[in-house]
Amino acid sequence: MNNISEIIIGAGPAGLTAAYELVKHGHTPLVLESSDLPGGIARTEEYKGYRFDIGGHRFFTQVTEVEELWHEVLEDEFIRVPRLSRIFYQGKFFDYPLNLKTTLSNLGARESLLIFLSYMRRKIAPCHREENFEQWVTNRFGDRLYRTFFKTYTEKVWGIPCCEIQAEWAAQRIRGLSLISTVRNALFGGNNVKSLISEFDYPRLGPGQMWEQFTHKVESGGGEVLFNSGVCELNHDNSHITSLTTQDSKGNKSTFTAENYISSMPITLLIHSLRPTAPQDVIEASKKLCYRALILVALMVNDDTLFPDNWIYVHTPKVQVGRIQNFKNWSTDMVPEAGRSCLGMEYFCSEDDSLWNTSDADLLKQAEYELEELGLVTRGAVFDGKVVRQPKAYPVYDAEYKMNLEILREYLSQFKNLQTIGRNGMHRYNNQDHSMLTGLLAARNLVGENHNLWNVNTERSYQEEFVVDKK
Repeated sequence: MNNISEIIIGAGPAGLTAAYELVKHGHTPLVLESSDLPGGIARTEEYKGYRFDIGGHRFFTQVTEVEELWHEVLEDEFIRVPRLSRIFYQGKFFDYPLNLKTTLSNLGARESLLIFLSYMRRKIAPCHREENFEQWVTNRFGDRLYRTFFKTYTEKVWGIPCCEIQAEWAAQRIRGLSLISTVRNALFGGNNVKSLISEFDYPRLGPGQMWEQFTHKVESGGGEVLFNSGVCELNHDNSHITSLTTQDSKGNKSTFTAENYISSMPITLLIHSLRPTAPQDVIEASKKLCYRALILVALMVNDDTLFPDNWIYVHTPKVQVGRIQNFKNWSTDMVPEAGRSCLGMEYFCSEDDSLWNTSDADLLKQAEYELEELGLVTRGAVFDGKVVRQPKAYPVYDAEYKMNLEILREYLSQFKNLQTIGRNGMHRYNNQDHSMLTGLLAARNLVGENHNLWNVNTERSYQEEFVVDKK
């Protein structure tokens, strides 16, 4: 049994930021990571020299301290990348944010008129209660545009009907506009919607390069990062966590004790790892918190003249793929050979569904077929591929999540030496900079400051929002 001052569970953006901040204050924390790579969902995988993200991770923030950390750790390994992401629907590309002129041209005069009439009907007879995503969006855009540009993709991502997704999620991700304001801006000028960023920083070898360097900084400062060390038990007594036990892939167990604990593991797994076990109502609440998983099928393609976007959103309902990354367009160093590309086909699913349990060979065939079916590559251009499964990628904001999360928060608040951080540790749809900020503030709480981590703001204007440009 080893005695340490701080133990941090998880070597993702939140956990490694907390560890690095503690090292800078002269502490020597231990970081425990269940996988064999740092970065969590922000890691970079490698296959035969091809590097690819688990989802896309732009490095842009309005949190000054986080931006300073990025450049302090990665130094001159950042590159500047132009931002381009579009919607792919019915074989056509739509600018993202939606460009009014291009959208009307792609849809045609008849469909554009029907969309406007649908919007006017909803303005005359709106949903008076905005409890879910569908009601929130249709009140602002009308039913027809909702079905065209919101419903299919959103339900691909979350796996539940839009009427079961909470309106607060829409309010967080889709703000500050309506269809009529967009038309008015286009006709008469002005725009009260903040546009998205036009370029961003990006590590030359992908986001994993950042977290590899964070790991090195923590270890060179006296901390320790142990991989393949999943936490399976947290023992507690008298409102304090007293020790924890890890288990590696071979079943070997180790026990560690510390004065303070910071956890970025999924809050549901944290609850189930407690010994003595949590009260039954807390366990039941944790079982009701849901996640969406992600399957990334990385396809190597004999063509480097594909679409110029960082990624595209696939709204076409005839295929299951939801989003397609083009990693060469993030950094040319992500692809080891000239004349070739690496595309990341992203499938959203649940850990117990048929897609998650599909064999790698069948997933590779499906992804190649869908890519060709969409007309994005020529037949036979795909020559290799790799499948990566990411459990618990996205916390789900369903009708009961807030009530269930509050039960868990209230129960965990009794533990005086435990803090939860990050996307999964707080069951919050945080971007990586906000996850980092929770880690940074958790560490500072241990050196004499006093921060409420749940007050970290996740509603910033530069998030990936569905907005409409007036051009």
